[in-house]
Amino acid sequence: MTDDVPSFAADIRPLFRDGDVDAMEYRFDLRSHADVSAHAEAIWERVEDGSMPCDDMWPLETVELFRRWIDTGMAP
Repeated sequence: MTDDVPSFAADIRPLFRDGDVDAMEYRFDLRSHADVSAHAEAIWERVEDGSMPCDDMWPLETVELFRRWIDTGMAP
């Protein structure tokens, strides 16, 4: 992360495990900056309420990182 501005490649993409990618493949590609950006608010709502990923909640700091990525312009 540079100057507290997260990027998809360095900070967000690594959050999604292979199983997460496989589970969501029917809706969108969690490996794709374009797809995650297009669905960012919906993804954030799910990780914030703990319903995504389905097997374990993200820690609060990870949820906040995803929100910060959205709020700072969703850098690639």
